[in-house]
Amino acid sequence: MDFDLSDQQKEIKSVAHDLLTERSTFAKVRACAEERRYDEQLWRELVELGWTGIAVGEEHGGGGLGMVELAVLLEELGYACAAVPFLGSAVSAAALAAETIDAGGELLATLVSGERRAAVGLPSMAADGAGAGLAIVIDGGRALLMREPQVEEVATVDPTRSYARVSGGAQSALGAAARGRVLIALAAELVGVCQRALDMTLAYVKERRQFDVPVGSFQAVSHRCAEMFRFTESARSATYYAAWAADAAEEAIAEASALAAAAAIEAGREVTAGAIQMHGGIGFTWEADVHWLYKRAQLDCALLGPLKGHQVALGELAAQRLAAAR
Repeated sequence: MDFDLSDQQKEIKSVAHDLLTERSTFAKVRACAEERRYDEQLWRELVELGWTGIAVGEEHGGGGLGMVELAVLLEELGYACAAVPFLGSAVSAAALAAETIDAGGELLATLVSGERRAAVGLPSMAADGAGAGLAIVIDGGRALLMREPQVEEVATVDPTRSYARVSGGAQSALGAAARGRVLIALAAELVGVCQRALDMTLAYVKERRQFDVPVGSFQAVSHRCAEMFRFTESARSATYYAAWAADAAEEAIAEASALAAAAAIEAGREVTAGAIQMHGGIGFTWEADVHWLYKRAQLDCALLGPLKGHQVALGELAAQRLAAAR
């Protein structure tokens, strides 16, 4: 069995990586963060490329692909730490595409075209909240759709993205498929953040020298880098399994998305903290770029909810499966 991406998915990943390497440099991310704004030019380009609707059916103007392809894009956007309102709109579109609540496709069409922006996350803190005309939030283990919510922006440590409290509006309950897609999407972005933090750290410890040798040759440093790699790969495996489940085995999405969320939270915290530590004194400075990844990771982990909650859910689901098998 082939567990790798398909040729089409690899092509999507390659195109996304090359485009974001050119369009979303850390210099641009820094400029947007310091001015507290999004890169609107890049956002419009992503909409025109059809990225926002990649997991939406062609009948609603989407790309007709699935969560694996969306996860590929989100990983690359996380790798670039891109300052665009992509997460909320693309994830909301993917979540709504799995529901019957928008039978006519009116909401989907406006999200795919970029006409409407959406927030996603928690009621107390949703990503891409500024200007959102729609929100999908996870509240007490269930997903809620809010139409025209009240939005109150909140300041966070991550200035590369807008965050807000969302409340009110016309609210509708969504199913496990929508909730799972939100968790998978956040996990996918964290995988990209972790991979970038790991790549930057490996490059730094190979160049930084002490006692006339690279610091990467020191056993403590190499062991920490190996742990960062383990966390990143664990999160990647769990996330892409969950994305596959969302597309092909929806009955497994609750367990798969909880596993992806738990693995991504652990990775996000450990890998970006390790990157700061392995960069030594410069890792804590404003001039260094690694702190953008650390901050994005902390907020993504918060949006995913408590790690313990996902671990408890996994235990309960495993217990139910064992009971049913007896």
